Amino acid sequence: MKAELCQFCLRSGILCPKCRAKIEKGEVTQRDLEIARLLISIENEYPLLQNVYFRGTIEADNILAILVRRGDATKILSYGGKIIKFLESKTGKDIRILEYNAGERKFIEDLFAPLPVLAINKIWLPDGSIETRVILKGKDKRRSSLNINAMKEIARRVKGLTLRIEFSD
Repeated sequence: MKAELCQFCLRSGILCPKCRAKIEKGEVTQRDLEIARLLISIENEYPLLQNVYFRGTIEADNILAILVRRGDATKILSYGGKIIKFLESKTGKDIRILEYNAGERKFIEDLFAPLPVLAINKIWLPDGSIETRVILKGKDKRRSSLNINAMKEIARRVKGLTLRIEFSD
């Protein structure tokens, strides 16, 4: 696995001056370090992880979004959810795998999966700001399990999007 921190630091648990400086500057958080170490620890069991680029994490409420390079989300999800279940058991959070450099539509679809996205529109407000309206198709049972505020916060912090969520049956 490739990450913002060097392989030696992730495997040994001892940070070199360069990696320690990244943590002190806030470029890498303690949660990023924890998740990267967890992913490195299971790399031999799941060989596709060796080619995954781990960018970092975003935490909102009880959701932990793991940011990876475009195309790497499928590698993590390809083991039938075993990697996700492992990470959820270790962190106690719901895990979302998101591609930080994917297009806006793909990012939003991954964020709200398994609910299908029916439409994405831009709304230009009189004050000059822009909101992204997302219309999701969802039944009542699925809707209640979705933490809308956490999803909005993740979208804002990763892509700078202000979301307006609506549901349609």
